[in-house]
Amino acid sequence: MNQRIIGFDLARAYAIFGMYIVNFIFCFGSFRNQTVIGKFSNLFIGNSTSIFIICAGMGIMFLTNQRIATGEEKRELKLLILKRSLFLFALGLLLYNWWPGDILHFYGGYMHIAALMLFVPKRYYLWAAVFTIAVYNVLQLFIPITTSWDLQTTKYADFWTPIGFIRNTFYNGWNSIFPWFGYFLLGMYLGRLDWQDKRIWRKVFVIGLCMLALFKTLRLIISFDFNNTHRNWFYIKYWFHIMEDYFPVNVPFFMITVGWALMVISICVFLGEKFSETKLVNVLAKTGKMTLSLYVLHMTAGVLILAAITKRTYTGFPQTEMPVKTIFILSYSIIFFALSVLFSHLWSVKFKNGPLETLMRKISG
Repeated sequence: MNQRIIGFDLARAYAIFGMYIVNFIFCFGSFRNQTVIGKFSNLFIGNSTSIFIICAGMGIMFLTNQRIATGEEKRELKLLILKRSLFLFALGLLLYNWWPGDILHFYGGYMHIAALMLFVPKRYYLWAAVFTIAVYNVLQLFIPITTSWDLQTTKYADFWTPIGFIRNTFYNGWNSIFPWFGYFLLGMYLGRLDWQDKRIWRKVFVIGLCMLALFKTLRLIISFDFNNTHRNWFYIKYWFHIMEDYFPVNVPFFMITVGWALMVISICVFLGEKFSETKLVNVLAKTGKMTLSLYVLHMTAGVLILAAITKRTYTGFPQTEMPVKTIFILSYSIIFFALSVLFSHLWSVKFKNGPLETLMRKISG
C-alpha cells in the first residue's frame, strides 16, 4: 500500500470516528454538556466533517494524478466521477428520509461540480474556495440563514419542494454547497501536492497550526473585552463568538476547521510513513477506505442498536426525551468504531473495497 494513501486513509478513519460521536450525540444526547467529557466530544463538531470532505477532494485528485491524461482519458475520467456523484446523490436522498442530517447528497453535488474543474491549474481551487465563502456571506445579506428551519426541532419545512430543495442544497442545508464545497476545493488543491516530499506535509502542518492559533487567539482576546460597547465592536464580538458553531459556517469557523484539518492530515501522513509496516496502522487504513459503507452503517444499524440499548426512539432529530449521558454515547462510539475496524479488516481479507464502494464502482464503471 502506498504510504501517501495510508496517511490519507488514516485521516478518513479519524473523520468517520468523529462523525460517529457527533451524529450519535445529535440523535440521542445533548451538545450542551459542559463537563470535560462533553467539551471533548464537542471538539469533533465540524472538524470531523471538514476532514471528511477535504479527504474526498484529495481522493478525486489522486485519480487524476495516477494517469497521464489524453483528451479521451480526461473525458472518461470526468464521466466516471459524474456517475459516482449521481450514485452518491441518489443514495444520500434515499438516506435523507431516515437521517435528515445526511451528507452524501451534498457530497454528490461537490463531486458533480468538481468533475468540471479537474484539470485546471491548482491555484484556481483556492480562488474558487474563497469564492464559495464570499457567495455564502453575500447570500446571508438577502436570505435569512434560518429560512425554513425550526431550530428547536432542526426540521426543514420545505425540503421536498423545488425552491426549498435548491435553497437547502446550495445555501442553508447542513452541508450546503455554499460554503462547504470550499473544503472540497481545498482538498483538490492538496491532492495536487507531492505528499512524498516531507517538506510539503511539514509546511501544511505549520500552516494549519498558525491558522488555528491565530483565530483561537482572536476569539480569546475579543471575549475578554467586556467593557467595549461600541456598536461595531458588538458585531465583531458576535461574529467571533459564533465562529465555532457548525451553523452558520462563517469565515472564523471555516478557518479554524481548515487549520485543524491540515494538522490532522499532516500527522496522519507522518504516521503512515513512520509506521507503514505495523498491523494497527494498516487495519485503520483499511477502515478509512470503507468510510462510505461505514457512514451508512452507523446511521442505520448504529443508531438502531443505540436506540435499543438506551430504550429511546430514533427520529433523526434531537431528543425530546431525557438525553443519553455523553460519557455513554462516547463509550458506545468507541466500541462501535472498534467493531467497524474489525469488520473492515475481515471484509478486506476477501474483498478489495467496502460493500457500498464496490456497488458504486460496479454502477459507475
